[in-house]
Amino acid sequence: MISVPPYLRAYAATYASDPRRAALEWFRSARYGLFLHYGLYSILGRHEWVQLDEKIRVADYARIADEFAAANFDAEAIAQLAQDAGMRYVNLTTRHHDSFCLFRTAQTSFNSVDGAPARRDLVAELAVACARLGLGLCLYYSHGRDWKHPHAPNNGEWGGKARPEYDPPEPTYATGTTHNLDLYLDFMREQIRELLTHYGPVAAIWLDGIAVPLSGEGARFKAQELYDFARSLQPQVLVSYKQGLTGTEDFFAPEHHLPTAQDTKAKQGLIAAHPDKFVEICTTMAPGTWGYKEDTTGAHLTAEQVWEKLRQARRRRANLLLNTGPLPDGSLDAEDAAVMRTVGARLREEGFPE
Repeated sequence: MISVPPYLRAYAATYASDPRRAALEWFRSARYGLFLHYGLYSILGRHEWVQLDEKIRVADYARIADEFAAANFDAEAIAQLAQDAGMRYVNLTTRHHDSFCLFRTAQTSFNSVDGAPARRDLVAELAVACARLGLGLCLYYSHGRDWKHPHAPNNGEWGGKARPEYDPPEPTYATGTTHNLDLYLDFMREQIRELLTHYGPVAAIWLDGIAVPLSGEGARFKAQELYDFARSLQPQVLVSYKQGLTGTEDFFAPEHHLPTAQDTKAKQGLIAAHPDKFVEICTTMAPGTWGYKEDTTGAHLTAEQVWEKLRQARRRRANLLLNTGPLPDGSLDAEDAAVMRTVGARLREEGFPE
């Protein structure tokens, strides 16, 4: 008997013959998801790009891991918030541009299990909580951009803010003939293997950092090989890479709105070239930031503003992925949680806005 992932139980008949089709049908009907940006940057509370913006040295930034306890990261509370808010899936930053991982990995000790006082696999905890409530688990993963790995893309060859502009240059970054992008690609492939073999069914692998491969010879990143590899491990898993790198993604995920002619060519991506591809619009509760930023308190989206975001997404036949940045200790932002629950109550009473 085929074991159907909990979030796909309503699509069991389709799943038996075509897991990917079942997942696509589920995703189109899901409409609404919870996004969580949590990592070392949360401790500083100055934006998830703080390492690049403030040019914090790699070694100095790595020491922040000594403070990463995640004492109040509560996967059950996160999953319950998503359910209360009327959401059908949760997406967590497993590894952001700073390269710190929220899961157990054999590829680096720079993670929440082996390299921080938390000693916890946050992805594992969230996987259990989502499965219990029948929510889809989506895993954000920074692909094109990494500010720690020695062989990740360097600024000399790539744009898209591949690395912080250190002066003098960062000594741990491989350069010239010693730099080997394939070593970074192998590192990512093995981490995707871990994410898709250790945590049960995964609804989507959600890749980020697309500005870097778009700035040069993007084919060198071997994205299609990675997509095929992911699907070979879990046939139902959907793959996304923002506004599209190859056009073979299962859905596009632009930020804040569907791209218009006024957006840059990179921001437009491949969406216009693939009008039948499903779209998920991701946006954030806090102004100008995805990770926790202390000085935005009191200025987050209101319930009415979130309702309008849902209305706009539905008019474009798109999902809405709404982000909140957990506080330094991992607890949910109370301001955001209250708004999301208010919207959830309205959804149960009125249904989705059209």
